[in-house]
Amino acid sequence: MKIHQLSLFLENKPGQMAAPCRLLASSGINIRTLTMADTQRFGILRLIVSDWQQSKKMLEDAGYLVNVAEVVAVEVADRPGGLVDLLDLLGQANMNIEYMYAFTFGRGGRAALIFRFDRPDEAIEQLRAAGLNVLADVEVYERIEG
Repeated sequence: MKIHQLSLFLENKPGQMAAPCRLLASSGINIRTLTMADTQRFGILRLIVSDWQQSKKMLEDAGYLVNVAEVVAVEVADRPGGLVDLLDLLGQANMNIEYMYAFTFGRGGRAALIFRFDRPDEAIEQLRAAGLNVLADVEVYERIEG
């Protein structure tokens, strides 16, 4: 399953990250997970939210440049080597990872890794064939809230 992720381009200045987060919060949108990458002049705020379509519209209406990407969430064991096992599998399958980030669920010794693949459908097939749990957006939300 693919999950919709929003990417916003922000100036690399103090306080720039708070404004879009405040806008989402004021509309009852929950940020499920996020990551921030920066350069000298700008940053890319990547968000998985409870309602990506409404969030995209609101953020664009507020003047933000928003990109929607499909990412893949994979559940793995939250233990030393859990990531390495997954990366080895992806390497053997010749899957290219454009970027990734992670979060723990805080229960059951499980974590979720969010991947942006160059070929997401093939990656999903490989992951499922290896017996890994590829999460749907609803599952990600339930695990975070759970």
